[in-house]
Amino acid sequence: MRIDPYHERQALKPNSFWSRLLDLIAPRACVVCGKRLAIEEEIICSVCNFHLPRTYFAQDAYENEMARLFWGRIPVERCAAWMYYQAHASSAYVVYSLKYFQRPDIGTIIGRMMAQEFHQENFFDDIEAIIPIPLAHERERQRGYNQSDTIAQGINEVTGIPIMNDIITRKRFSSSQTQKDRWTRTENVEGVFELVHGEQIQGKHVLLIDDVVTTGATICSCGKELCKAGNVKISVAAIGFAKP
Repeated sequence: MRIDPYHERQALKPNSFWSRLLDLIAPRACVVCGKRLAIEEEIICSVCNFHLPRTYFAQDAYENEMARLFWGRIPVERCAAWMYYQAHASSAYVVYSLKYFQRPDIGTIIGRMMAQEFHQENFFDDIEAIIPIPLAHERERQRGYNQSDTIAQGINEVTGIPIMNDIITRKRFSSSQTQKDRWTRTENVEGVFELVHGEQIQGKHVLLIDDVVTTGATICSCGKELCKAGNVKISVAAIGFAKP
């Protein structure tokens, strides 16, 4: 019988006999440094967690450098990324593992960690709905899940704010943003989103979730479409912020 070391653990209590046994059979590794995790650690070992390049944007969620990307573009209220993202840095393996190595559990766990830290700064006050940035159907079928949705699930577990996945859809597949400059990124996502059930968010404060924010092009494209619902306020949360 094949034991899945990641998903079988989700049903086990921490420090239980069975969770310890599973750690012996299929030891877990830190996604940053690769060293074996202690029984009480999740995804990231305590040393790597301590040294993560956190942004602390939630402490000043309107004036930070990520929030400035959206000033004058969408009606943004608060913006925070959990850490600075730099391609090929060891900390970037948190995102790589989530997106490319079939580890949706990472998104949920990081979402919980983010929410616990942001909650201390009252980041979630008056937010009424969580909306993950949708993937194109083709990309979601290839990956098997939407990484932004897994992050949203973790945030929901801590805050209780409902997730709304049926408000907006992605009309077409757009190529990866990774190697594009600021202007090409904007063109690449122009008009790719479509508002479906705008009446459900009219007059509400919503939280958009993405994995990494660089130029803000994807968030702005999605946010502009959400604004068609009328009187919508938008906040943004992401695992990483990559300076454009």
